[in-house]
Amino acid sequence: MHIGILGCGRWATFLAWYADQMGYRVTLWGRSLSSRFKKLRQLRRNDTIALPERVCLTGESSHLSDCDIFLVGVAAQSLRDVLTRWAPDLPRWRTVVLCMKGLETGTGLRLSQVAEECLGPERPIAVWLGPGHPQDFVGGIPSCMVIDARKEALKRELASVFSGELIRLYYGNDLIGNEIGAAAKNVIGITAGLLDGGGHGSLKGALMARGAYEISRLIRAMGGQALSAYGLCHLGDYEATLFSPYSHNRQFGEHTIQNKPFDMLAEGYNTVPALIKLARDHGVELPICQVVFDILYDERDPYEALNALMTRRLRAEF
Repeated sequence: MHIGILGCGRWATFLAWYADQMGYRVTLWGRSLSSRFKKLRQLRRNDTIALPERVCLTGESSHLSDCDIFLVGVAAQSLRDVLTRWAPDLPRWRTVVLCMKGLETGTGLRLSQVAEECLGPERPIAVWLGPGHPQDFVGGIPSCMVIDARKEALKRELASVFSGELIRLYYGNDLIGNEIGAAAKNVIGITAGLLDGGGHGSLKGALMARGAYEISRLIRAMGGQALSAYGLCHLGDYEATLFSPYSHNRQFGEHTIQNKPFDMLAEGYNTVPALIKLARDHGVELPICQVVFDILYDERDPYEALNALMTRRLRAEF
């Protein structure tokens, strides 16, 4: 089996490493002019992962024409551009798996919806979501993740193809809930970083309880299953996002409240405007997400905003 990887960031590079470890032929594509891709081609490694010589690194679309499955690991806001560029070169019947978490900022669309718009509704499209950092995986620390798609046979097939001792893949049954939950956990991760950086890490227990409940109401309002917020794609990903030193979103929140620069991608920054849009469209209150939005986009004082969030009117727990 030939696996094509679109992207050259830390997660895409890990996917190439992982597919190679499972014995598949692997080709990774990156933009030829990208400095990150140029460095990866030169060194065949990034700060976490070293790729063996048998993994093909290319900037040419022709090298991917015979791939059986495409794994997409680009930044969420780049997805439309990448898929629009690749649409003419991707064989119509080949499966595309979106291996990232986020929402399109301007539209609020889930990433599978973006992919359907770019590639057509007949395309087999799936999402690969859940907890895990490349640094842990290459260190031999296993995790459980989720494959979801509209078609039952597709997600069962993909779970079988990519499950191994390092990653056990379950197949989901709520594409809406799993995509929204996976995207929203990055915003909760930023909140955790704000609490850590502000010296209030002990409040992350309350954040976890209230965050999952908050997102469950949005999922239900959008037609998904509220309990999906308590599965691997949201609550199940909290440890990796709210506590791990590898979490970019947690680090971003910590740097923000301490007024320090942060130059790595934190998907939650672009996700929170989309969540606020969806909340308004569906008539759902998202107090945690709203505070993060106010801090990042309206320059609200983070200490004042967090204090106001934690001292809202008294109410029953749920």
